Amino acid sequence: MRICVVTATRAEFGLLSGLMRLIDDSTAFELQVVVSGTHLLEDFGNTVQDIANEGFSVSRTVDSITQARTGFDVASQVGAGITGFANAFTELDPDFVVVLGDRYEMFAATQAAFFLGIHTLHIHGGEVTHGALDDSIRHAITKLASVHCVAHEEYASRVIQLGEQPESVHIVGSLGIDQLHNTALQTRQELEIDLDMEINDPVLLVSYHPVTNGQSDARNEALELVASLEGMEKATIILTMPNADPGHQFISEIFRAAAEGNGPGWVFRESLGRVRYWSVMALAAVVVGNSSSGLLEAPSFPTATVNIGPRQSGRIVADSVVSCEPNKDSITQALEQALSGPFQQELRNVENPLGGPGAAKRIFRVLESVSKSNLERKIFYDLGREK
Repeated sequence: MRICVVTATRAEFGLLSGLMRLIDDSTAFELQVVVSGTHLLEDFGNTVQDIANEGFSVSRTVDSITQARTGFDVASQVGAGITGFANAFTELDPDFVVVLGDRYEMFAATQAAFFLGIHTLHIHGGEVTHGALDDSIRHAITKLASVHCVAHEEYASRVIQLGEQPESVHIVGSLGIDQLHNTALQTRQELEIDLDMEINDPVLLVSYHPVTNGQSDARNEALELVASLEGMEKATIILTMPNADPGHQFISEIFRAAAEGNGPGWVFRESLGRVRYWSVMALAAVVVGNSSSGLLEAPSFPTATVNIGPRQSGRIVADSVVSCEPNKDSITQALEQALSGPFQQELRNVENPLGGPGAAKRIFRVLESVSKSNLERKIFYDLGREK
């Protein structure tokens, strides 16, 4: 079987690479890799090179989806992306397309596969993030996909609630946790060389993305966050590039200026890469921002998380997470709580609610067990009528 994995961001590839390795090493499968999104942009670190560096061959690129400044950009790029992915899938003729998550690049890819009659395996469906348009996109992908690999029993129930047949839904855990346990992390000394800075405690890893659902002001939120971080005088502040959603340019400009203006204890990077990102997370006292990594992976170290605003609202969270509003006072209060001695001490008792490693192998086994003959007809599963 030809298995086509679609990736559009550095974070997503970091999660998928273990599964990709299993597929690539298998004699039963042929791995195809289609690359799009910020992987292809120099401003975001040109991370398509990371894929090549890990030994994977890029089968096709779809460059019609890049970065968006407005909702019109997103809408027009999704349309162009459907055409781009349709061309790629027609040329590659995969038996299955694998997509992860909820970004609009994956929405375009799944629509293209659906209309071409190619089955899609969707990873990390059933989750809820009230503060992002990704929430609706994720559920739309679920309705187009044939097979669902979810991270938690609650998410499986939600996918079935959407009308998917229970036998098509598989609880596999989190790929992020899986990757953490299979990644050799860098030491503090190695990170200091790579980042060209002295790393002093406490370390704050900052990853903040635009809020795309509801009222939001990315520029003001970034300024409020930076104002709060500037109050942490002895901390090492490591800021990462936001994703490519509308409003990202304000966040990146403010983060870059803050790193340049606050001395040697601050650094801004377009892309840390998976190993450096998790290595910093392991050293960090707190992950700060609204990235899913603060909820999905940070509890496994365990590292405290200050989760800002509504972007991740609705996800299952560990006891290591402190949520706050996107303003200076609320962020500062949350940081003080997360950095306090009692809270840091309690972290040793934290368990990640998404479990331990093994997700990639479980998804691989799902691929092995899938029979196309059993997937030809997609029937709505009605909870009110099914016995």
